[in-house]
Amino acid sequence: MSWGTELWDQFENLDKHTQWGIDFLERYAKFVKERLEIEQNYAKQLRNLVKKYCPKRSKDEEPRFTSCLSFYSILGELNDYAGQREVVAEEMSHRVYNELMRYSQELKAERKHHLQEGRKAQQFLDQCWKQMDNSKKKFERECREAEKAQMTYDRLDNDINATKSEVEKAKAQLYMRTHMADESKNEYAAQLQNFNGEQWKHFNNSIPHIFKNLQDMDERRTVKLGETYRSFAEAERRVIPIISKCLDGMVSAAKAVDDRRDSTIVVESFKSGFDPPGDFPFEDFSQNLSRTGSDGTISNTPKGERERDLAPVPRSEAKHTIGRSKNKLWLFGKKPKWSVKMVPSLEDFSHLPPEQRRKRLQQKIDELNRELQKETDQRDALNKMKDVYEKNPQMGDPNSLQPKISETNCNIQKLRSEIHKNETWLSEVEGKQSSRGDRRHSADNHHHTPHGRESPEGSYTDDTSQEHHTPHRRPAQPAQPNHDPHEFDDEFDDDDPLPVIGHCKALYSFDGQNEGTLTMAEDEILYIIEEDKGDGWTRARKQSGEEGYVPTSYVEITIEKNSKGTRLSLC
Repeated sequence: MSWGTELWDQFENLDKHTQWGIDFLERYAKFVKERLEIEQNYAKQLRNLVKKYCPKRSKDEEPRFTSCLSFYSILGELNDYAGQREVVAEEMSHRVYNELMRYSQELKAERKHHLQEGRKAQQFLDQCWKQMDNSKKKFERECREAEKAQMTYDRLDNDINATKSEVEKAKAQLYMRTHMADESKNEYAAQLQNFNGEQWKHFNNSIPHIFKNLQDMDERRTVKLGETYRSFAEAERRVIPIISKCLDGMVSAAKAVDDRRDSTIVVESFKSGFDPPGDFPFEDFSQNLSRTGSDGTISNTPKGERERDLAPVPRSEAKHTIGRSKNKLWLFGKKPKWSVKMVPSLEDFSHLPPEQRRKRLQQKIDELNRELQKETDQRDALNKMKDVYEKNPQMGDPNSLQPKISETNCNIQKLRSEIHKNETWLSEVEGKQSSRGDRRHSADNHHHTPHGRESPEGSYTDDTSQEHHTPHRRPAQPAQPNHDPHEFDDEFDDDDPLPVIGHCKALYSFDGQNEGTLTMAEDEILYIIEEDKGDGWTRARKQSGEEGYVPTSYVEITIEKNSKGTRLSLC
């Protein structure tokens, strides 16, 4: 059905309807805008939530528990989900809201143009009608005047008293009015014919054409709304597969939670490596008292053990025994105050329990190996560049790379020394853990604890200075004939070895034939235990424990300050 034929007389209603259609379209656009703002705010709040519960963490604080990893995986999936909500908002903004607002402006301009054409046509028809109406009224007026003139002439013509001049005058007036009436009639007929023609054109051509354009415009507006409804739904549908993957990822993260794995991680994280405390030995404080011959019948102690208990005990050894017995209690009771607050963080991690110390040393070795690989790659690249410069001098000066190559070589030597030092500490920890396990097994067989002190990682000593002693110690001395085979002989040396203050690399080989000197091979790494006093000799120690003096000019020395890794290079 066409508006032009069916609604030829409903111009005002069509004006209102088209205006309502544009208002409805803009109302829907406003709805879409508020909807996409909700999506944007939702996505923003989700991202803030993820950021709140997934703060920045250092490498050492990375979660390892499966429950934590799964939770952070869920946060990652939720962050991706928030990203998809942002995609929905962006699609709604570009494909729906912006398109609706652009189309609304086009509709307004088109509607205004069509309505202006309709009003112009209506105004032209009204103007034709006024001209026709004016000619009609004029014709009517002239006819009345002609009738009056006819009546006046008839009256004077029948009046015997009227003069001839009056009659002639009335006759002339009648003729004039009759002529004017005829002219008005002709004009009215012409205007009527013109109006009828224009009216036919108006209602059969102009108005149907204008109304047809308005109808097309309104139908296109309806189609556009349907398309935007579909685009609105498609914006949601397009992200459903990705959202489903996000939800599947959350479900997979939930399935990845492993209680046994978490329990194992707890053990690995907090295992100290200490041995459980053994039985306390009997301490006989009556050994200095005079005994009678019948005293032997009072005690139930076996003779061999009684003789060992009655043997004189050195004061220092008794002191360590008592101190160890007291300090062992803090493992299951209250720790001493210095155990947490006063223990500094040492380079060799000797302040940590053995198991934790082993892990930290292994981590540090891995980091140093990665740094060493980077420095090695950089050195190789610089050497290749130097070779290129030497073959093609126009590309650069090869001597300009020498300082950087020397610096890289120095860094490589330092890193190798650090790796060697940490590997030595790691071997020491692993060796002591192994020996401690053997001793524990032996102690279980003899049903008593050793009388010697344990290593610093697992010791319970009353001397805090011994607790934090440098890990570079003189190798274990051979066991004495009269000592208990279960004692830790390497921990009871009367003469503490000199602490390591640095390390050096042998630039040349040295025979060391004189007494007190140390033989070394080229590129061998030694520990520095005493600096050059000005006589050209430096006291060093080999990894095997052998000590002696080497020529200062034969080695490349690096001195460590405060055992904190700050070095003064004497290269």
